[in-house]
Amino acid sequence: MPEIQVKELCEESYHHLKKTALDIENFLNSTTLQDLVKQSGDQEEYQAYYRAYLSDLRTLLVNCEKVYENIGVCLRRSEFNKEFAEEALYHLYHTCVNLFYYPKGEVYEEDGRHSYTGRDAIIFRKEVTPELKVLTLSLSKTFEYLRDELQYYETDYITMKKMNKQKKATL
Repeated sequence: MPEIQVKELCEESYHHLKKTALDIENFLNSTTLQDLVKQSGDQEEYQAYYRAYLSDLRTLLVNCEKVYENIGVCLRRSEFNKEFAEEALYHLYHTCVNLFYYPKGEVYEEDGRHSYTGRDAIIFRKEVTPELKVLTLSLSKTFEYLRDELQYYETDYITMKKMNKQKKATL
């Protein structure tokens, strides 16, 4: 991928991650586990569910902030380092996008068939509070965009790295 495209992709990703991190952080700062459980009714049923959900959101926030900072470093340098930028975009795909779509707590899942019908592709395992639903569906639109833009980094980046290692080994 040409350097100019990598830089543009970094700029787009930077802005998306900045908004995503801010949205998650605002939600986590204004919401407690007890608030969520109280709004949902059955305490025993929802306690573990929301604990896992909040844990996944905190992990996602940390990963987004880390990648956001790395991409910011790429963009602030006087000379753009394509290799460092590609590595940051690879980490964005694998630590943020994948983490969103495959949360450790399995609190929701993606049903790709829904996206073809115009419905939301996120299927919640249990009914969630309206605020959490709005946040998650908003994040899904951002991560869907990033996933589409970063598909190159799913396989091609690793293949390129392996080929470069083999070239260096033969020299």
